[in-house]
Amino acid sequence: MAELKEADAAQLHQEDVDNKRGDGGDGPFVAEETLKSESATDDDAKPSITTAERHLSIQTKLEGLEMLVDLSGAGRKSCPLCPEEKFKACYSHKLRRHLQNLHWKVYAEFEGYRMCICHLPCRNVKPSLSGDHASGRHVAHYHCVVCSVTIARKTDMISHLKRHVNKGETEASYSGTSDVLFEEPSPSGQAYEIMKELGTNVQLLPNHTTPQKSDTYFNRKMKPNRQLVFCSLAVLAEERNPVECLDAFGATGIMGLQWAKHLLNAVRVTITDISETCVKMIKENCKLNNIRVDGGMRVPRGSDGPSDEVEGVPIATVEVVKMDANVIMHLRPFDYIHLDPFGTAVNYLDAAFRNVRNLGIISVTSTDTSSLYAKSPNVTLRHYGCHIVRTEYYKELAARMVVATVARAAARCNKGIEVLLAVALEHFVLVVVRVLRGPVQADESAKKLRKLMHCQWCEERVFLKQGNMVDDTLPCNCHGSLPGKTAVQLGPLWSGPLFNTGFLRRMLSAAVKHSMDDIQPLVKTLIYESECNTLKSLVHGPSALTNQVECGVVIKTLNTGEESGAADQSGKRKIADESGNFVKKLKSDAALDHPPFYYSIHRHSIRGMNMPKLNKFLQYLTEAGFRVSRTHFDPTGVRTDATLLQFKSVLAKYSVPTCTNASATQTSVSMEKTV
Repeated sequence: MAELKEADAAQLHQEDVDNKRGDGGDGPFVAEETLKSESATDDDAKPSITTAERHLSIQTKLEGLEMLVDLSGAGRKSCPLCPEEKFKACYSHKLRRHLQNLHWKVYAEFEGYRMCICHLPCRNVKPSLSGDHASGRHVAHYHCVVCSVTIARKTDMISHLKRHVNKGETEASYSGTSDVLFEEPSPSGQAYEIMKELGTNVQLLPNHTTPQKSDTYFNRKMKPNRQLVFCSLAVLAEERNPVECLDAFGATGIMGLQWAKHLLNAVRVTITDISETCVKMIKENCKLNNIRVDGGMRVPRGSDGPSDEVEGVPIATVEVVKMDANVIMHLRPFDYIHLDPFGTAVNYLDAAFRNVRNLGIISVTSTDTSSLYAKSPNVTLRHYGCHIVRTEYYKELAARMVVATVARAAARCNKGIEVLLAVALEHFVLVVVRVLRGPVQADESAKKLRKLMHCQWCEERVFLKQGNMVDDTLPCNCHGSLPGKTAVQLGPLWSGPLFNTGFLRRMLSAAVKHSMDDIQPLVKTLIYESECNTLKSLVHGPSALTNQVECGVVIKTLNTGEESGAADQSGKRKIADESGNFVKKLKSDAALDHPPFYYSIHRHSIRGMNMPKLNKFLQYLTEAGFRVSRTHFDPTGVRTDATLLQFKSVLAKYSVPTCTNASATQTSVSMEKTV
């Protein structure tokens, strides 16, 4: 029955096109509406699984709008975006001016597409003043290029498009996958949604944004996190080949599929999830991206696996396992482990360090921002064993707290860590560390866990040294000039550096290689922050801090000669001497690390004074002899080795009173009156 209806609709469409060619019709929209109305009856039987076609009013060039009507022919022609009662059929020259002046110039633009104004009866009829729908009129509107919704006002359409951008929904995510069909409906009876990110297609359930209602949770705002993790894995793939990597919480499997699709034979990807629905979804996404699913045991590390090829292009292989993350990390060793649970990851750190290989990398993503950003201090104490309060540098405080928890978990397994990357953004905190095997490295990492003294009045802060007394620790004089206690102890926190410049430079090279334009500005900011300078010429040039250049076994070295050439990846105990030398050299490199924490220029601004621009203020601090850089934690933050008193003195020196301009204008007005 549905086939007969589709055939009738196609016949009506052809007759309408013939009538339009003969004497000018109402445009192709009538046939499209007829086809939609005929096919709407069987929507309940089979859900719509393809993306809606772009509306006629959405064009990229004026020629595309003029091609909707044959303007070269003779005779009167109707406007394809206006009904007959609004704009009557006219000759070609008048219709061309109508399309240019009305539809093409009245538009809302999004990613190169112009959503021209449409007067067709796409929306409900606006009732008249008497409430009669029959005597009402149709409302001019715009068609959204992303979700095809119709909105009357242009300002409302712009706000609607901004909401799409905030959710990570773009036109390319829908139109690029409109030719992919799925016959199997979702468990809820609705169609799968197709999303494309970094050349990888994944199918999503309709409620993928709600973790409580969907096992296959997917967050579009975590795209920077996925790109940073990908770049860190790409750097490790340059050191050893192949890399045994684990995506411990697969969900849709997009992260593991991106690893396998772009790094190919350099990695051996294992995606695991405890949910049966997620495992089925991951296998479907593997088929969607032409990736073979490996359900059997892996071949030994030294031998090469089967290299299947289709039309000359190698097919990547991914192992999909339904297993708890703690269980698989206890059973098998890995070179790279990524932990991204919903919430905190402290329950999986012990298992991650239990079997990770020496000089491997563990990346931890924590999304429990309420406890990390001091909104739930009782949960923070329960999960991380730290006492924190809300400060101006709360994001870096959260990053150091996560690193401290990771360091304690590594020390319990007689392993130390080197922090390669620590990023704290609005929705997550990402920490990437390299694992150093041995009790000596574990002791060195444990020594960097210290308490932090914080003044709640002036926001001054300083790490307590081992065995240091609490009295007279803070450089400020708030405890003497103000009644009561003003300082609190926070922590224990990680007091070492949060970045490795050499690793970040290689991540930037990987981002450029794989065309990740969105993440490159963030990585560049991290490089400036790790070096604590504002010299942009150092980003693409050779590194001046050669001791931070990663080179296999010896991660930090002051010499780039023959010491960095020997790297034995197969042996476990052969590299003990090199690791010991690394710890000794690390002590002499402490002066090259970036200063901890940052100051907000708005927080410490002087009342009644106009503070200088941020870039100018950075220049003033540099001229005063301090190391200075901007920070990704806060757009108004300044990372510097100056104390708070020195910071405020420079800020007060170059601030201008706000009453200068007002007094000058008042004096000029008084002078004019006297004249």
